[in-house]
Amino acid sequence: MKQVNAFFKSILLVFIMLLAHQNTNAQSKETITRLAVLEIDSAYLTEYKSFLKEGVEQALKKEPGVLTIYPMSEVSRPTHFTILEVYASKAAYELHLKTPHFLKYKNGTLHMVKSLQLLNVDPLTPQFTIHQKRKE
Repeated sequence: MKQVNAFFKSILLVFIMLLAHQNTNAQSKETITRLAVLEIDSAYLTEYKSFLKEGVEQALKKEPGVLTIYPMSEVSRPTHFTILEVYASKAAYELHLKTPHFLKYKNGTLHMVKSLQLLNVDPLTPQFTIHQKRKE
């Protein structure tokens, strides 16, 4: 089962990169790229999605060091989420962890999360990025 999950994560990451738009200047060697892999208690699924959506929107709106936060749920297992996160630097990532919107998300969803795995990853094609529109 672990091999299937690892294979799925690898395929997912490659798929995300293939869907991305080319931008050779968007990521530097300082960028931090992570995958957060979560399983959410089904009793809290709607509530969790609300917290997640708000947190992502606030991060993209207020934090220039957050280059991408791209949450996804599995079609066949809707309580399983993978979140692609790209930060401009380690400092930007550390600042993100201290923001009111992240703390609201983290503290508000602790009881909803059945499992959490944080993976530091190296993009295979760093010249490609996902362009997310920032709401003002």
